[in-house]
Amino acid sequence: MATPHALLTHAPEPLRTVGPGTSRTRRLGPVRTGFLVTAVAAVTVTVLPGTASAVPGTADEVAAQVAEASHELEVVSEQLNEARVVLARHQDEVEAAGAAAAEAEVRIGSLDGHIRRLARSAYTGSGMTQLDVLLTSDSAEQLVDQLGTLDAIAGHTNAVLAEVSRAAADAERSRDAAEEAAADAERTVAQIAVQQDELEAKIADYQRRYEALTAPQQEQVAQAHGGAALPAPAAVAAPSSAAQVAVNTALAQIGDPYVWGAGGPNAFDCSGLTSYAYAAAGVTLPHSSRSQSQMGTPVSRSQLQPGDLVFFYSPVSHVGMYIGNGQMVHASTSGQPVKVASVDSMGSYNGARRIVG
Repeated sequence: MATPHALLTHAPEPLRTVGPGTSRTRRLGPVRTGFLVTAVAAVTVTVLPGTASAVPGTADEVAAQVAEASHELEVVSEQLNEARVVLARHQDEVEAAGAAAAEAEVRIGSLDGHIRRLARSAYTGSGMTQLDVLLTSDSAEQLVDQLGTLDAIAGHTNAVLAEVSRAAADAERSRDAAEEAAADAERTVAQIAVQQDELEAKIADYQRRYEALTAPQQEQVAQAHGGAALPAPAAVAAPSSAAQVAVNTALAQIGDPYVWGAGGPNAFDCSGLTSYAYAAAGVTLPHSSRSQSQMGTPVSRSQLQPGDLVFFYSPVSHVGMYIGNGQMVHASTSGQPVKVASVDSMGSYNGARRIVG
């Protein structure tokens, strides 16, 4: 049995700036993704059973506490993964809003100068006016035609100008809102990271106790969060080529270590493994079990097929990949490599999603 790996051995992903050339002060209004605030409020050092001053009475109690602590840290790690996914989405919104504003400005600038002059003339009296048309018309028919054309051009041009002006204003408002949302998400990432640091300090203490456990007690910890390791199947037949690639890729990672926040190629957390496996099949999944639980289509337990993603806990904080016969491959917890286990081993089944047909 391997002892637990160091927690979060990689540096947090750098946060992108909100947009090129942004100089305005960004307001920190209410966070638009409420679950992130809930995560920050809910995850504190008090969620872990036992502290440095509360020494358990038996080795079995230590094993139970280590198992629960590992789950709690996974919850926080997956919340941090989700916060990064949300942050990236907000930053994409900022860029899209900026592009929309720039496009609106180009549209305004590209209006034909002659048409704009005609429009001004029709309504300000400069240049060609309705009087000019009256004096220069050779016939009543020509007068009606010229007046109609002038009014049509002026009306159309003003309508276009008004439309583009509204588009530019809407794009600017959208950009401001997206920047504010990105700032809120960025702040939430920092808050969750602080909570994770505090939890890691607690976990370090539990890991020292873990190393003092007997082999059977260490196995108790492993089975409490991730289940007993099962032999990998000789072959798995998935229902589609993409699902087949994903299953084969996930199974090829068996034995790789679990590392909080890792997404491959040599170490994984739970959502890192599934996103890595589907990336090999050309399918992009966010590195977050919660976000992945909203992808694809829902599947009932009785209709599971190899390649489906299975989710655990409420709210979702763990994911594995179904491989048939009631089994899954997953990155379970610190100290346990990627392995095959029973879907029932987690004891907190939440649901499943089919990512590809």
